[in-house]
Parts: sequence; C-alpha cells; structure tokens
Amino acid sequence: MPPMISILQRLFMILVVRPLVLVVLGLNIRNRERLPRQGPAIIVANHNSHIDTFVLMSLFPLAVLRRLRPVAAADYFLRNRYLAWFTLNIMHMIPIERVRPGRSVDPLRDCAAALERGEILLVFPEGSRGESEALAKFKGGVARLKEQFPEVPVVPIYMQGLGRVLPKGEFTLVPVIVDVFLGEALAWPGSRGAFTAAMEQAVIGLAEAAPQRKPL
Repeated sequence: MPPMISILQRLFMILVVRPLVLVVLGLNIRNRERLPRQGPAIIVANHNSHIDTFVLMSLFPLAVLRRLRPVAAADYFLRNRYLAWFTLNIMHMIPIERVRPGRSVDPLRDCAAALERGEILLVFPEGSRGESEALAKFKGGVARLKEQFPEVPVVPIYMQGLGRVLPKGEFTLVPVIVDVFLGEALAWPGSRGAFTAAMEQAVIGLAEAAPQRKPL
C-alpha cells in the first residue's frame, strides 16, 4: 500500500470510523480475546447494516489496519469511479464478482492471494444485507477458502443492534448500542457443505445466546 494511501486510511479510521462506532453508537464486545491479532485469518459475521464493515474494522488495533481486507460485491462498490477509489484504497476491499464471468476465472483468487500474504479477510457469508436483525442462508465461498487453507482460523461474529442503526433501504442513522459476540475459531470438518453449516450454526448460536436489549 502506498504511504499516502496508508496515511489517508488511518486518518479515515481515526477521524470518522472510530468516533462513529465508539462515540455516536457505542460498542460492547464479548470475548474480544478470540479476535485474531495477525493473519492469515478469516472473520465471518452477519450482515444487516451499511456500517457493518466499519464496526468489524474498529475491533482491530490501528497497527493491524493495513492487513484488514473486507470482501464486498464488485457490482455495488465499483459502480462509479469515486466509490471504486474509496473502496479499493481507503477501505482496502477485495471486490468479488457475484456473477461468475467464466469457468476459467476463480472469483476467490484475490481472497486466496490475500491469505497467502498473511492478511485478514472480513466476510459476510450471507452475501448481501438482510432484513433487520435476521440471518439469511450462508453461501459457500468461505468453505472453499477453508478447504484450500485448512489451518487458517475462521472466527464467527454476531453483531446485534446494527439492523436498527442503518438497515437496508434506510439513510438516517439511529444511535444504538451495538453488541459484538465472538465465537471460537471453527475447525475444518472435511467437506464444504459441513463447514458452511457449522459456520452458519455458530453465528446462529451466538445470536441465540445474546441477551436482548430493550429499545431506547
């Protein structure tokens, strides 16, 4: 990453993301010690809000920032040159083609390369933002990566409250205390289907064990 881009990324986190997440909203983290401090690693989380990625990035110290690689849909985040520049440079995202261009092209090739470099992927296995505070069926992309890199830890996270902060289709931010629950790293069970099911069940289990907050 060029030095100037790295500086801009850190400034964005310090001046925008952290004040938004820690001051405007408020963050309550359970089992933070399960968060990987170095890569390669994969974080998988539920997806309800425009700012889910900001919350995940804010969990890590600034020293790890340049190794964080959110994974996002290319058709949405590269739809114009200004958003594309911000996505690729400041957020350091890895864009994924949701419609596979051809059998010879692996849509996860950049994710695999990031893991080989020791980076940390931030992935939403549901694919797109779901209904407020609800989980959708998990897709199998992470299982393909885990099969290729069985020793890489995959840590499940459940975020509660973000579906009320800035849900799909809304543009007005509502201050809510966000609870973040981290699970144990998941072992490779021997098949993609079994791993995807285990990953989904791990996040569901965190959601079911989470105490419910009363609306303010």
